[in-house]
Amino acid sequence: MTESNGLEPGTKKGAGSENAGPEDPNIGDLIAKLERLESTVDEGHERQKVRQTIALVERMPGSRAFTQRVSKYTTRDMAEAFVGAVLFSLPLLVEDGVFEIADYLTSVTVGAIPAFFLANVTFVVVLTAGMLYYTDFRDVQIHRPVFGIIPRRLIGVLVISLLTAAMMMYMWGRLAAEDPTSFETVGRITVIWAAAAFGAALGDILPGESTGTDVSELLDRSGSER
Repeated sequence: MTESNGLEPGTKKGAGSENAGPEDPNIGDLIAKLERLESTVDEGHERQKVRQTIALVERMPGSRAFTQRVSKYTTRDMAEAFVGAVLFSLPLLVEDGVFEIADYLTSVTVGAIPAFFLANVTFVVVLTAGMLYYTDFRDVQIHRPVFGIIPRRLIGVLVISLLTAAMMMYMWGRLAAEDPTSFETVGRITVIWAAAAFGAALGDILPGESTGTDVSELLDRSGSER
């Protein structure tokens, strides 16, 4: 008499089914499955319930798997990025060498294209993305990207650091010194932006996963209240 194991003929136990999951599941696998579930539900209150479940699992005692994992993007992350941007840009604000660098970036052109200025902007974006997603500081997850492509955290760090650099340059009178042109003024801001973006990225990811409500959830709530 053949013993039945509850599987279809020719199917090996523990194989061939996506629902079976990994052989040795951990809390990280549970969170990943919940996040996939969140992307499939349609109703806002259902997504909120899934997020609440994820937050509950993340707070479970002994969940060391999350000490290196960053998925939420909260207002606290924005504040940490702002502090990091300020700390790294402060030393450069008093240096007149910023003016020389900005003049050089804006003066070197290939035809009518300011090649070095564009190269510097590209460098800032690539450096920030590399710090956030391609270093071993933290396992930063891309969650609910803007337009399905652009990571929210990357946009946040770049915008916060750029605004911080422009604000501090203006507040300390560094944009009006030596009567620069409008393009040279922008060039000065991008020089400080390079350091500010580096500091903002470190300030965001080094402390780890931030507590609080995800920015997307806040936006969903405000949209549903209208």
